[in-house]
Amino acid sequence: MDLEPYLWMVILGFIIAFILAFSVGANDVANSFGTAVGSGVVTLKQACILASIFETLGSMLLGAKVGETIRKGIIDVNLYNETVPVLMAGEVSAMVGSAIWQLIASFLKLPVSGTHCIVGSTIGFSMVAIGTKGVQWMQLVYI
Repeated sequence: MDLEPYLWMVILGFIIAFILAFSVGANDVANSFGTAVGSGVVTLKQACILASIFETLGSMLLGAKVGETIRKGIIDVNLYNETVPVLMAGEVSAMVGSAIWQLIASFLKLPVSGTHCIVGSTIGFSMVAIGTKGVQWMQLVYI
């Protein structure tokens, strides 16, 4: 299958992934450091420095395993072998929905889970695309 016509989707996905990473990081930092900064134990500058260090370390040390679970553990990607562009569009859509929701939640100061956000949007697109058979329901127990 020639995927060259879908290069634009890969580029768009990269841009959306960057925005999603920003929104996840912003929300995680707010959830993690909000109380410490609010009580005055840690300054806002210290929280930003600590968050930068530990969010980066966390993504480098644990990101591959989490990414693998999100990529192949939630939905059965083998069901999309004949319709790869649908899988690509679905994953980009899941990232767009997740990024928008997390940015809105951050601006409204709502503590939401980035993991639940991307997992829910991935399940949602798979159910719309191929129904409930594409979701690996038991994997949700581990998440």
